[in-house]
Amino acid sequence: MFDAIPSQLLFLITSVGAVMMAIFVMFVRLRSQKNPVNEKKIIIPPIAMSTGALMFLFEEFRVAPLQILEATAIGILFSTVLIATSKFEAREGAIYLKRSKAFVLILVGLLVLRIILKLLFSNSLDVGELGGMFFILAWAMIIPWRLAMLVQFKKLKKTIVS
Repeated sequence: MFDAIPSQLLFLITSVGAVMMAIFVMFVRLRSQKNPVNEKKIIIPPIAMSTGALMFLFEEFRVAPLQILEATAIGILFSTVLIATSKFEAREGAIYLKRSKAFVLILVGLLVLRIILKLLFSNSLDVGELGGMFFILAWAMIIPWRLAMLVQFKKLKKTIVS
């Protein structure tokens, strides 16, 4: 499917796409800190992202079991950094996500690391397979992060109600 497109062009298109998504995430995250958080706002992003798993219906995106384990392990490792920088605070009877200067730096760092990894592995892996691995990595990163946020949110919510 991707054989007709030069690999350098694919790398450029997917890297620009990743940069655009990172800018979008930073914009949404910074805006969301002005509004109170609720369970839905924590749970919806991973559910919405799950539709991306439909890519695996196509042969080009399927990855080997060892690659699934590798991408999952790296995603879980990266999630620890996001968990450490996502904190809530109670204000005016509502719960808000604390503004973290580190979050933007972490997101930019993850983006740079993603591009470096893509550059390193683009010669040995097919672009679709690499896309599948990066999806698994992102999924394995967002699930533990959002679960940790949900647990932290519920603990803080209990203290407000009490």
